[in-house]
Amino acid sequence: MTTINLHPRRAARQCVLKALFAYQFSKNDTIDQLMSENPELKGNNDFIQSLFDIVLENGKLTENIIKSHLENWEIDRVALIDKILLKMGICEIYFIDDIPPKVTISEMVEIAKIYSTDESPVFINGILDAVFKNYIKENKK
Repeated sequence: MTTINLHPRRAARQCVLKALFAYQFSKNDTIDQLMSENPELKGNNDFIQSLFDIVLENGKLTENIIKSHLENWEIDRVALIDKILLKMGICEIYFIDDIPPKVTISEMVEIAKIYSTDESPVFINGILDAVFKNYIKENKK
């Protein structure tokens, strides 16, 4: 993993993305291996493990949230990388209070530019922005 000039949290998120992607195929917890292979991530091990675990624990919730924001599109047609980034973003918005949601959205968009299709950043931005607006409405009560 090349992390030269990367913000430590961006590198951490990319590590989580890779681990979650691998998990889809092997169901093995590869997060420890990825962290040990990349000592530059050491300062973010807690964040990496936490985000990885939160995404796995909230798979059904995040899947339903994504489905509720798809218009004329089936969840099965969403690219796996995009789906993982959306789940990561939703989990940061819902469960990690010390990260401003706008930062989360921006990070997921930037990572999509590296790992996904040309259309993905706009798609991810739109979905996560809508998720954040709904989250604000739900939590104003």
